[in-house]
Order: sequence, then structure tokens, then C-alpha cells
Amino acid sequence: MPTSPATHDSTDPTGPISPGDAIGRTGTTGSTEPAALFSPPELNAPTWKRAAARLLAKLLGEFAYEEIIEPVPVPSADQAAEGRDAATGGLPYTLALDEGETLAFRATRGAYGSWRVDPGSLACDGRPFTDPLRFLLLSRRLLALDGATLGHLVRELTTTIAADAKLAHTALSAGRLADLGYAELEGHQTGHPWIVLNKGRGGFSATDADRWAPEARTSTELPWIAASTSLATYRGVGSLGTPELLYAGELDDAVRERFDSILRDRGLDPAGYLYLPVHPWQWDEVLLQLYAPAIAEGAIVPLPTDGDLRLPQQSIRTFLNLGRPERHTVKLPLSILNTLVWRGLPTERTLAAPAVTAWMHGVRDADAFLRDDCGVILLGEVASVTVEHPLYDHLPEVPYQYKELLGAIWREPLQARLTAGERARTLASLIHTDPHGRAFTAELVARSGLTPADWLQRLFAALLPPLLHFLYRYGTVFSPHGENAIVVFDAQDVPVRLAIKDFVDDVNISARPLPEHESMPEDVRSVLLTEEPSFLTQFIHSGLFVGVFRYLAPLCQDQLGVSEDEFWSLVRAEILRYQGRFPELKERFEIFDLLTPRIERLCLNRNRLHLDGYRDRSHRPHAAVHGTVPNPLAVRRPGE
Repeated sequence: MPTSPATHDSTDPTGPISPGDAIGRTGTTGSTEPAALFSPPELNAPTWKRAAARLLAKLLGEFAYEEIIEPVPVPSADQAAEGRDAATGGLPYTLALDEGETLAFRATRGAYGSWRVDPGSLACDGRPFTDPLRFLLLSRRLLALDGATLGHLVRELTTTIAADAKLAHTALSAGRLADLGYAELEGHQTGHPWIVLNKGRGGFSATDADRWAPEARTSTELPWIAASTSLATYRGVGSLGTPELLYAGELDDAVRERFDSILRDRGLDPAGYLYLPVHPWQWDEVLLQLYAPAIAEGAIVPLPTDGDLRLPQQSIRTFLNLGRPERHTVKLPLSILNTLVWRGLPTERTLAAPAVTAWMHGVRDADAFLRDDCGVILLGEVASVTVEHPLYDHLPEVPYQYKELLGAIWREPLQARLTAGERARTLASLIHTDPHGRAFTAELVARSGLTPADWLQRLFAALLPPLLHFLYRYGTVFSPHGENAIVVFDAQDVPVRLAIKDFVDDVNISARPLPEHESMPEDVRSVLLTEEPSFLTQFIHSGLFVGVFRYLAPLCQDQLGVSEDEFWSLVRAEILRYQGRFPELKERFEIFDLLTPRIERLCLNRNRLHLDGYRDRSHRPHAAVHGTVPNPLAVRRPGE
């Protein structure tokens, strides 16, 4: 245990600096002037109405996809009229609301049974209707919402619209977005395409969101803390096997000396502490209260910043280093409820992250196809510090949010792994559209000089082979959703290879034993989630095909002239091309069948509405399963 802290004069400028002080505070200490109210410029009627209409269209489409609601088609006068409807925003549908009101809209159906609703077609009883909040009022019985869920839902929906309005107010053209770097582009993305309430951020105030949300695009210097090794544990891959090896690259000598001197000035031995950055919001809102005894006794000591500018990414708790891009990306716990879960760092998985990385890197490095042919970049989580809570970590029955409070993960930086002329963008950026409706993908295709079909073939050839090889050869899947999967482009904006991140949270392995798993260390095996082979394929279907491609395909049809049928045919062709290259894996192709006629329908919005709601639970929730949907990859083409 650390020694008792020495008495410290609060006026001493060399003493410890709290994380709040390290980043500055709004207002003047001791001022008697009342705080001025403010209204963000994006909170104006036109911007709000447009953002609300788009979100209502998304809500209807995703709720219909998950069969939370069941819109009814309006009979067409004849086939010719139906064709005209489809060419002008979809076919007409109606939805009966609680008191007999009729919501009408046009929608286009797509792969996996998806819906794409035209925001300009929304009307209720013949009048334009664009308010998703009022929709909740008019449909709460239809949606089968209990009072507690409905109350929280209104808040989360409102804050999501507000964030969308902020994005719309500062939106750039596709051309300007294409010129941005990886880190800067992240601040212009609109969030999870499938989850309706994708910016709820429960726990954030408006000021917090304006400071810490990715759309704020505000860089910051993160403060650090020292945590006694009586509470804190370090893990690192072989090249970072000790904390000293990590800090030698992450902290300048002068910064490290200052951290050490702050501890010594308090009568504490730096050798008994680990250093880690901390999110200022987490410190102020959570840690100062819940770790108060540890702070009081000197087991946790606040430190100043390291001086590096960092920018929050779409995951909101992950920061890229702008000033020193060769340094690691840091992932920090943030006790806010966003999308489906509290955004903390689970202790067990944080401890295991470097071991998982070492195993995944070992698989890649020993496989010539992954290493040389694919050139896949695995952005490993190479070091971690976990800080135990003296009570919560010994109470398994308490809500999981209280077991993910304090720690840090250091992830390999992307830029250092790109070759000359390469640039990277998250897969999510490819489904982005600008204020004029132009798809970001259309801009990249135009810049590449390739035909749209050729460009898409290159995209699928960059993404699919490494994912398929991990699945078929090693019974291992990532969750290649839009944020975790990163497309690497050449200097002409042609997709050339895949980078992927977030191993410890989103890597799953086959529950059926495979010879390739025999070399897996026990600490890796014990932490990775397992799934039966029939469900393991869902991570590619739901993460990539349903979660990204079902939005990308209609954009390509509308703006690139590549029909949805041709789009999915190109995806299927890439899978068959891989299978043709590795005929010895034929049995695995059948075990992990991506081409089955139907797949289970995973539901991300049902979880919030009907399964978990907003209740606390001791373990993280998982996506719901509801029925099945047709698999567009199962359609056989002539000549196959």
C-alpha cells in the first residue's frame, strides 16, 4: 500500500494538478456573476425539422425491418403505376397509430428485407408529419412501450436529434470530406446507421456533448493519474512487457519526471504506481465520487496533462493523438449509456487485451495469405492498465456499469502502418451523404477513375478475403461494422486493403473445437466469446452485410448505376473467388455457411424497446434475434 500523503500547500504551483484544472474550467472562481444561458446555433426550426424528418424516416425503416411495426402496402392501380412509384421514392405504405390516425409514407424494400423510407413523403392523416417525438406519443401502445422505457426513450431520441442537427448545421460537401484526414473525417460521421437512438449519451449534459462528442471536433490534452499497484495492474505485449517500455514511447522525459516529482512531493514512491490518462468527464462525474477513499489515502493521485493533443473518435471514448501520430491511440472508460451499453472498460477484457492482440498478430504473421497477399492491418490493443474498485469488483451481482470504471487501453496507431500514398477511412464513411444528397462513395469513385462496378469489386476484394480467411481457416471472426473496419485506399482513392480494430470486445471464436485453436493461450481462450458455427457467420452478415452493405447498396444503385442485384452478385463473387482459391477448406465452407438461403434477423432496436430497456443488469446485453430474413448471397447466378 502507498504511504500516507504528505501535507501539501494548495498554493504550491509545483503540486498535483487535478484533471479538471489540467484542461481549464469555464467561468471564474469565486465570481458572483450568474452564468449566461446559451442556445446552440443549430437549434433553429429549419435545421431541427430536417434532422427530425430524417430520423423519423430512419426510425420507421429500422422498426419495420425488425418487425416492431408492420406497415401495410397501399394497393397500386396497376403494374405501370407501381413501377412509377418505385422510381419516385418507393411504393406507398400506411401505418395505423393508437387512436386510429394513419401515418403514410413511401418506402423502397431491399436486401435482407430492409426498408428505406423517403423523409419527404411522411404524412399523418393527410398532413405533413416529421416529428419522431410526436410519433412516440401517437404510437406508444403500438410499440408496446412501458412507462419507464418511454420516459427514457423520449430523452434519448431528443438528444439524438439535437446531435444530428449539430452535424447538419456544420456539414461539408462530399468533395471537402474526401480531402480530410482519417481523424478529422470521423467528426463528420452521423453514427450507427442501424440503431435509431445512436447519440443518446445518457449522463452527458448539453455542455458535455458540445465538448466531448465527436461532432464537436474539439481536440484536448488529456490529464493523467497515478494509480497505486495495490489497485492497478499492467499488461503489455512482448515489446511492451513492462510499464517502463510503454511510458518511454508515450511520455516525454520532462513529463515523466514531473509525474514522478509530484508523487515524491507527497511522500509517495513512483515505483509503486502506474500512470494512465483519464477522461476529464469521467474524473469529475464518476471517479471523484466513487474512488474518493482511494484518492484520500493517496492510492490515486491526479496529475497534469502530458501535453499531447488528442481528438475523440466516433466511439467517443477513443482518442487519436494529433500532435504525435506515432504514439498510441488511447481508449478510456466513459460511464455514459450510448447505443446499447454503458461505455466503460470491462476489467477482465481490459486485462486480456494485449494477450488477445499477441495471439491475433501471431496468426496473421504466420499466415502468408493474410500477411503478404491481403496485407491486413490489425490495430492491436498492445498495453492496458486496469484499476480495481475496492468494492464493486468484488460484488458480481451489481450493475456492470460499476465494474468498468477506470482503466486505459493503448492501441497501435493507424498512420504508422500505412505506406507512402495510402490513406484510410472508416467503412462507415462510405454510407455518408452530404447536405446535397451526394454519397461520399460516389465522390471517391469519381476520383478513382474506375467504373463503379470495378471500384466496388476492388472494395470487396480488399475487405472480404482477410475476414473470410480468419473465419474459414481459424474459426475466428471480428465484428467488421462501420467503425471497426477501416478501408485503406491508394493515392487514387482505390480500395486496396483492410485495417481492423477492437479485438478484445469484438473477436469471437468457434465453439466447435478446431485444430487451429490448440495454440491459443489459455488467457486468450478464457476471455474470447464463443459461438456455434451456425451463428458465428452472423458477425459478418450483421456487422458488415446488414450493418453496412444494406445501406451502401441502394446508394450505389441511385448514384452509381449499379443495381442492388449486381451489388450483391459482386459480393457473392468475391466469396466464391476466395473459396475457389482454398478448395482444401471445403468442409469449413459448409460449417461456416455464408450462402445459406436465410439467416436469423438480429435486432438492435428491439433490445432497447422490449428486452432490456433502461434497467440495470449485471452483464452487458446482447442483440435480440427475431425470425429470419432472406440472404441475398444465396441467389445463384447463371453460370455459377
